[in-house]
Amino acid sequence: MSPLRQLRNVRALDEGRFVFEAMLSGWSDQQSSRGLAERTIGSRELVIRRFEEFAGRYPWEWLPGDLEDYTTQAKSRKHPATPSTLRGYHSIIRLFCDYLTDPRYRWATDCDERFGSTPQQICHEWNTLAHLVDYEGRPQRRALTYDELEHLFTVADHRVETILQRGRKGALTALRDSQILKTIYAYGLRRAEAVGLDVADLRPNGAAPRFGRFGAVDVRWGKGAHGSGPRRRSVLTIPELDWITEGLAQWIDHARPRFTTGSAGPLWLTERGTRVSLRYIDLRFAQLRDEAELPSDLSVHALRHTYVTNLIEWGYAEKFVQDQVGHVYASTTAIYTSVGDDFKNRMINQALFRIYGGPDDEDPRP
Repeated sequence: MSPLRQLRNVRALDEGRFVFEAMLSGWSDQQSSRGLAERTIGSRELVIRRFEEFAGRYPWEWLPGDLEDYTTQAKSRKHPATPSTLRGYHSIIRLFCDYLTDPRYRWATDCDERFGSTPQQICHEWNTLAHLVDYEGRPQRRALTYDELEHLFTVADHRVETILQRGRKGALTALRDSQILKTIYAYGLRRAEAVGLDVADLRPNGAAPRFGRFGAVDVRWGKGAHGSGPRRRSVLTIPELDWITEGLAQWIDHARPRFTTGSAGPLWLTERGTRVSLRYIDLRFAQLRDEAELPSDLSVHALRHTYVTNLIEWGYAEKFVQDQVGHVYASTTAIYTSVGDDFKNRMINQALFRIYGGPDDEDPRP
């Protein structure tokens, strides 16, 4: 039963607005019943409100042309919407129209009685964006090369040394910033996953005692799927990146206690004892990236791309890499992979050896 059926005798001063708000409320309840996160529901509602404002009329008056005009406007802005963003808009509007046209909710009947018109599905295959390629992000976004990665971390470490030499405040903050970026790379984390880490999330791995208390990271704020809540996973420390354990020990045992007296709680703290923010990580990475004279299109997420690429180059199985970074589908992991020239050269050398042999028949494989 729709909200209007429960309020049949109510006559609002602005009946159109009253019905529209009831539609949004009912759709919110439907999504909540499916277990979708409040953040997802709220972001979808915002898209519908913006579309209604653009169209200048209510859903029972919407036409396919309204969607097409909206798409054209979004592509014509000073900063045009990306294909993935437009597809997201189309998907949300399609879902809302599906809800309104579903006879189980009786919106068509209610709108016909009140306004003499009914909602329709305005999204169809000829006016919505098709998903043609796996990756639609900006081509400039990529993994870092080994030299770029080393230079970035060198700049971050040098910043700590410079502050200490000048006797200025901020050395601990600079050390924290450097360690955050190194941790993001060493475990292939998303920004939110790194920000959400607590000290208790650093755990030993019985299969690799040499890493001590830093054998694995328990990620509790992984990206959910289809609007669900956070997904948990355990990311193991790998031998090629074992240097991260020394940095984590230095931060937890010596630097972090300068920010708080508590041994538990958030791993990355500000001077006020609060958890660092996503925006702060973005700003700090941008600053260090510019100091390292790296391309301005690179974001913090490039460290995660680099992690995936490096693991593939080092010969780790695709399923292992997929589990480490928390991808539901292997195809998503493949999108992140941009194998470097060194790896490609090793592969081609091995192929040449198999076919033609080599000097003194020496196998080029390591």
